Amino acid sequence: MSRLKKTILPLILLLAAYYAVFSGEYSWFALREVRMELEEVEDELARKRQQIDSLLALADSVESDPSMLERIARERFGMIRDGETLYRFAEPSNSVRPSVDSAGTERR
Repeated sequence: MSRLKKTILPLILLLAAYYAVFSGEYSWFALREVRMELEEVEDELARKRQQIDSLLALADSVESDPSMLERIARERFGMIRDGETLYRFAEPSNSVRPSVDSAGTERR
């Protein structure tokens, strides 16, 4: 009987340890995966909070700083003050331009 206990008890403990580590809803691997996912979500939350703080600071700056409001009006909406002239430069088109050789004749 003593020999049976010495053999079966460690086997039962080994099986219980195996089950705890490798299977079941709360296995070591499942908990590790959940912890990693939690870290990712917490990192994302921290990034979102930082983004919110930045946007709140920008909103406060726009509301309280007239020069910031003017800058946004000029950059985004192309607004100008009375007496100013706005120059807009168009991007060159991708159309084919004829080339001119050194003699001044046009080539295509």
